[in-house]
Amino acid sequence: MARFFAASRRISALLLIFAVAACSTVDGDGMTADGIYDPFETQNRRVHEFNRNVDQALLRPTAVGYSSVIPDDIEDRIVNFSRNLQSPSIVVNSLLQGDVPGAGLGVVRFAVNSVLGLAGLFDAATDFGIPQHETDFGETLHVWGVGEGAYIELPLLGPSNQRDTTGLLVDFFTNPLSYVGLDGPASYVSLGAGVARGMSSRGRYVDSVDGVLYGSADSYSQARLIATQNRRFELGQEDASAEIDPFALDTEGF
Repeated sequence: MARFFAASRRISALLLIFAVAACSTVDGDGMTADGIYDPFETQNRRVHEFNRNVDQALLRPTAVGYSSVIPDDIEDRIVNFSRNLQSPSIVVNSLLQGDVPGAGLGVVRFAVNSVLGLAGLFDAATDFGIPQHETDFGETLHVWGVGEGAYIELPLLGPSNQRDTTGLLVDFFTNPLSYVGLDGPASYVSLGAGVARGMSSRGRYVDSVDGVLYGSADSYSQARLIATQNRRFELGQEDASAEIDPFALDTEGF
């Protein structure tokens, strides 16, 4: 375990160096009319087409079936459970950002939901008036002054950028729950909950996502614009008018 922890720290450090190097400098080449830096558009469009094909053949029908079979309250319990598992990472990132109140909220919410909310199946913290607080290492890099870098569409995960892609990887290693030794089926609980949460979002927002992926003349450009502006809105870089589609704020990719 000690070797794994040491290796994970080295990987996290290397990823951070990559993020700073990749995101700190942006020139005019590859800048779209919407103000999005996309020098990898050709490759991104190939990945986007792959994601559309996988969505059409597998993800969409599975998600629609999941949402139609699983009662809404059960879906909510699974989403709550998945969010609760992210709480330790939220605490770590809040501290890295110097946000002590945010870290405190994360600790309190995790404790209350884990105990009174039956391992997070119920959002007892919200019932007690404790507000939600979410953050990630992508936001931590933003607070540290790292630019978003180039737009990237990730296989299966969908729209992202260099900074958030790095953050996605680092979040795994900075979440204390990643180092909890679980054997057998229990080791896949977090992954399974995350997949179920993604299926729930895809099924519940099926019309909105379909409108972007299959109802627009250029689904790649539409998805790029929505994802980028919503992320900038989350980070306080855009005003409220920039938020195009609320569904994009809670999706795990297309």
